[in-house]
Amino acid sequence: MTATDPALTALAQGWCALSLLHGRIEAHIERVLQGKHDLSVREYSLLDVLSRQHDGEGGHLQMKQVADAVVLSQSATTRLVTRLEDRGLLERYLCPTDRRGIYTNVTEAGLRLLEEARPTNDTALREALDEAAKSPELAPLVRVVESLNVPA
Repeated sequence: MTATDPALTALAQGWCALSLLHGRIEAHIERVLQGKHDLSVREYSLLDVLSRQHDGEGGHLQMKQVADAVVLSQSATTRLVTRLEDRGLLERYLCPTDRRGIYTNVTEAGLRLLEEARPTNDTALREALDEAAKSPELAPLVRVVESLNVPA
């Protein structure tokens, strides 16, 4: 396979289209969440992921799991947690069974903000997908995204 191979070129074009779709969606949601709720996409995602934790077995996520879920490095996730904790939206506490573990939970204020921001996020996502669907190179990807039924 060479750099001018049509299959490689098609693959690269597909990757570029996927990257473009992601960038457009994220930029639109970012503008709307910042404007209406003073939240970034990453902050919203972190609140959403952490709000799904529970007290049962395996219910609390380790920082690496949280980092993977919000697609950030562990250090960037820790900085993000600290910023949201400083705003009173998250709180950390020691694991009751393993004093080395630290859990992060969403506060009542964080849950209220998340519930206020969720419809905004969903509407902004729909708007971004509708706009992207007008582009011939992005329309097939939009259809794939719309057809996915992935559990949260």
